[in-house]
Amino acid sequence: MSEVNQNMPLVSVVLPFMNEEQFLEETIKSVLEQDYSHWELLLVDDGSTNASTEIAKRFAAAYPDKIFYHEHEGHANRGATVSRNVGVLKSKGALIALLDADDVWLPQKLSSQVAIFRDHPVVEMVAEASLHWYSWCNPDKKNVVIRIGAEARKVYAPGQLMLQLYPLCQGNTPGPSALMLKKSAVVKVGGFEESFVKQYQLYEDQAFLSKIYLNCHVYISFSCHNLYRQRPDSTMYQVKQKGQYHVVRHYFLEWLSVYIEEKGFREKALDELLQKALFPYHHPKLFFFTHTLPHQVVQLTKKAVPVFAKQFIKKRLHQIK
Repeated sequence: MSEVNQNMPLVSVVLPFMNEEQFLEETIKSVLEQDYSHWELLLVDDGSTNASTEIAKRFAAAYPDKIFYHEHEGHANRGATVSRNVGVLKSKGALIALLDADDVWLPQKLSSQVAIFRDHPVVEMVAEASLHWYSWCNPDKKNVVIRIGAEARKVYAPGQLMLQLYPLCQGNTPGPSALMLKKSAVVKVGGFEESFVKQYQLYEDQAFLSKIYLNCHVYISFSCHNLYRQRPDSTMYQVKQKGQYHVVRHYFLEWLSVYIEEKGFREKALDELLQKALFPYHHPKLFFFTHTLPHQVVQLTKKAVPVFAKQFIKKRLHQIK
């Protein structure tokens, strides 16, 4: 991939934010510290009501040729998916790098992924591992590198990763800050699904990734140049605390079923995985008796047997004495 026009940024970094004043400056600085300089940063304000807006505008004023501030009409809150789509629409680069407003990149993040696109022209998305970052607030807690659940240093044809990675399989899926995509690929799949708002935002990245997995060639990198901040107030935590996780997952799976049907993806293995995932929601009583109840019995047995065993041994020892 050539860089003929040096005034045209090759990589457009899309960073939506909403009330992230605690982390936004650190996140922006991690882009400024990249060892690859041919980029632009689009800060998309999703209706912030705190100092986040001023922070973003200050950086845009300080770097007018590199950093650009955007907001929705009326400074409205439209959701992360709409904000990402606005960033892509406004972008000038051939490549799109996504960055969440509370995450941080290491200096080699852009250069390492741009190199992969150069080496593999067929690739439409590059995904790397993520460091789950706990020590930012608790120095005693160990950070953990989470690898993607598919063989690294390999190109995957359309459809293959749907049969290996979450949300239909057990393999770890990449986070937004670990990705870089060709803008043409984002446009080809129709961008981010804008219906995934409020609690459904939990699955907005999975909806987008599912479209990419089904339609595009993807490279899984072994590198890890992004720090994924672990927060107790994350969307995942809030959804689970409110008992809404399965409501959200069911919504996603029904959306995916319609998408697969409309796009005509006729793959037996894919259909079987989707039907298996939908089974608990379509047949809740049957699922309880065939899966949930047996699992509960096994767990109770594991807890109970050691107690009985200890009582038996204690009784036998007493008899011997």
